[in-house]
Amino acid sequence: MSSPEPEPADALTVVAPQLRALRRRASLTLEAAARAAGLSPAHLSRLETGQRQPSLPMLLALARIYGTTVSELLGETVAERDAVVRAADMEPTAAGGWTYWPAGAHGRGMQALRVHVPQGSQGDIVRVHPGEEWLYVLGGRLRLRLGDTTHRLAPGDSAHFDSLTPHRIAAQDPDGVELLFVHTLLQSPTATLCLGPTPGETS
Repeated sequence: MSSPEPEPADALTVVAPQLRALRRRASLTLEAAARAAGLSPAHLSRLETGQRQPSLPMLLALARIYGTTVSELLGETVAERDAVVRAADMEPTAAGGWTYWPAGAHGRGMQALRVHVPQGSQGDIVRVHPGEEWLYVLGGRLRLRLGDTTHRLAPGDSAHFDSLTPHRIAAQDPDGVELLFVHTLLQSPTATLCLGPTPGETS
């Protein structure tokens, strides 16, 4: 039987102190970490105190900057590094309108996720960051914009691209799109993810 999706309040309770602890472990001031992530210190402070819920792109950015994984930011720990991830152990997490499940082992140089992207969620966010990304469409149709070119992907289609190419991801169907998503997890304190405007939020 699958585990229920964590309630947003529970997620915030776990994520906020982890964000602060991992920033301090990386020996970064609030100002330096915020600047590297493309956020204001006030916005990052609100994330660390649980007043704001971080989106998945923000979590990816902060994980790169702190030299860790999204799983660790979410407070997930494992006794040992295992090569196999069982379906029953894939706990869903909601962030920024997306729902994602870890599909790879913790602490690796790449991070694998299964992601559900609802229609209209984060479609206006432009992402630019070091590394590579690979995605595979499991269900639904995806609109992927790479630079000035728009691609429409159907189930079975995939894309592999340099993450320094400005890119946008959006679901075309009302039911959203299901993806397998793999990205390189850069262990650099200067790695950044540049976010476009998010409706209702300011940085």
